[in-house]
Amino acid sequence: MILAGDVGGTKCNLGLFRQVGTSLHPVFRRRFATRDYASFEDLVKDFLKQAVVAGNEPQQIDAAGFGVAGVVANGRHYSENLPWLVDPSPLTQKLKLKKVQLLNDLTATAFSLERLSKEDLVVLNSGTPADHGTKGVIAAGTGLGEAFLFWGGEKYQVSQAEGGQTEFAPRSDREIQLLRHLKLQLPHVSCEEIISGRGFRRIHEFLNPVVRHESFDSPAGNAAGEITQQGLARSCKVCVETLDFWTEVFGAATGNFALQIMALGGVYIAGGIAAKILPKLQDGTFFKSFCGVSQLAPMLARIPLSVVVNEEAPMLGAAYEAVQCISPGV
Repeated sequence: MILAGDVGGTKCNLGLFRQVGTSLHPVFRRRFATRDYASFEDLVKDFLKQAVVAGNEPQQIDAAGFGVAGVVANGRHYSENLPWLVDPSPLTQKLKLKKVQLLNDLTATAFSLERLSKEDLVVLNSGTPADHGTKGVIAAGTGLGEAFLFWGGEKYQVSQAEGGQTEFAPRSDREIQLLRHLKLQLPHVSCEEIISGRGFRRIHEFLNPVVRHESFDSPAGNAAGEITQQGLARSCKVCVETLDFWTEVFGAATGNFALQIMALGGVYIAGGIAAKILPKLQDGTFFKSFCGVSQLAPMLARIPLSVVVNEEAPMLGAAYEAVQCISPGV
């Protein structure tokens, strides 16, 4: 039995998978609110307890892997978006394993790509993919994550990236004004401070500080959800403008990412926000901003763009990486 998970700043997906040949079949899955637990060990303990109650008690966990929000380096986890850090050592002992695979969540998503079906992807631009070309994965959620895949001669290798922590680079006068506005509030205006869930409210308040919504006045309020829903429904003018602005900035950042890694094999847009605002990503705003106006705009227009609508992709990628501990080459 394989235990795998996608651990994000807002939610955590955990699952048990059974290996059948070279494939993994889900046995039991649950979603949790990350901040409801004092530690990752408590969360896993609750998940396994629920599995037992549901009649899916694992007789033995053969391997475990987790995609986690933040940086994973030398087996250690560093994160600003999680209430706690994931330490694999206690789980390794508890589950009686030699090793627990710990991956950055975007790295896990990248590993999942070859396992996804056509139904898991929505094409924004068919483009003309280069054979064995580098591929990029970018995801906005609680934070902004990146990873890329490069051809290693026999198969694609995956590397994590931390472009979400780079400085926000404004292009227009309005974006310059947004940067100046945020510099009065934040010591470091990274891309992630805007291209993430919290970025929606920041843009909304920048555009019109007078118009407020119910979620703004509640510590538990989901401002991003309320703004995007009203933006898509076109029921609030400021929300519509906010969603447009946010999508433009996201498209530009994705285009910059594609240039930095020369993602001629394609770019995959993942994360919870993309799936929720899919109609907006499909209306041309994102693609126009992605291409930009530089001399390389025609090249960017040939890069395939797809949205990963299967939000369990990171968990799936982590599960298959965990299998490598017991069945190399699967």
